Amino acid sequence: MAVTNISLEVAQREYQSLRERFPRFCGCDTCRGDVLVYALNRLAPHYVSTRQGEILTGLTLQSDQEKARLDVALLEAFQRVAAAPRCGAKPSQL
Repeated sequence: MAVTNISLEVAQREYQSLRERFPRFCGCDTCRGDVLVYALNRLAPHYVSTRQGEILTGLTLQSDQEKARLDVALLEAFQRVAAAPRCGAKPSQL
């Protein structure tokens, strides 16, 4: 197994579940990437290199506190990207 940032994988999954709540959000590849980058730059990375490390870290990131931290970062990212999308979409407030 190669070195993996579990925070990225968890953020990508959570992005998908939160994205459904914002039908006016562009959601193109550029906006999606901007949301993930914004959120991940505000969260601690969690790198693993084994399957056991992946499972243990995944469990840690599922705690209520860690999930809330991730959701706050993603929600702030959705708002910022929607207000000034780089893809040329019309800015909106969520």
